[in-house]
Amino acid sequence: MQKVVLIGANGQLGSELDKIFFDHDLIPLTHADLDIADAKGIENVLGQHSPDLILNTAAYHRVDECEEFPARAYEVNALAVRHLAQWSKAHQAVLLHFSTDYVFDGCLRRPYPEADPPAPLSAYAVSKLAGEYFIRAIHDRHFIIRTCGLYGIAGSSGKGGNFVETMLRLATEGKAIRVVDDQVLTPTSAKELARKVRQLVETGAYGLYHITNDGACSWYEFAAAIFELSGLKPRLEPTTSAAFGARANRPAYSVLDNANLRVLGLDDLRHWRDALADYLDDRSRVRIQM
Repeated sequence: MQKVVLIGANGQLGSELDKIFFDHDLIPLTHADLDIADAKGIENVLGQHSPDLILNTAAYHRVDECEEFPARAYEVNALAVRHLAQWSKAHQAVLLHFSTDYVFDGCLRRPYPEADPPAPLSAYAVSKLAGEYFIRAIHDRHFIIRTCGLYGIAGSSGKGGNFVETMLRLATEGKAIRVVDDQVLTPTSAKELARKVRQLVETGAYGLYHITNDGACSWYEFAAAIFELSGLKPRLEPTTSAAFGARANRPAYSVLDNANLRVLGLDDLRHWRDALADYLDDRSRVRIQM
């Protein structure tokens, strides 16, 4: 049994990883337990637990805010990750870290395998890519996982929210809902991602991996599917990225190809619509229990 430290344990991905690594000696850490931007805190907390495996889900991921506070983005998404990599190497721990589809600019209009060169468009994306490079430069025993359009049950219980929950909330307000139709992605279930992470860790095949559900859609199509599967009929209207006017540039196409996962015979994630239906069922059960 490995000793596993899970950083960001109460987030939507962290909550799912907490469940899937239940049979390990798991130490779940929230931001109150460890601020990864605090280098001394990393030394003290990780030194106290001496993990064999570190799962890092912590990030500064408010994409538009990162444009205003790029130094903070770099501090959390790059320098803090560098500290984790240094500690992991020095103490012979495996480091598993999560990155983003936003490292690509979306110009190719076809799924991006891991071998494609990144071309980040925003401060957030640059900071996440820098974190990747620090890990790869410092520590061989690592997993870097890029994912896309993530949503999880913890987001439905008030711990940060997600796109699905935002759409369901807006549907109750009776106003027109405008969602961009010119950004294509793959919505990905945190539950399915966590299951795949567990399988990947057990292979010991270190490296860079894309892990998303199957298929692709625009954010508008994602919203339409949420309402369809929920039996809701709000006023949903497509809009463009230019009209929406977000501060940070986002790739127009950021569908990932799980190429390295496929080499291991592990690329069996479900279509995004099936995973979404499962999420909505889980969400209903959670709310009934509450």
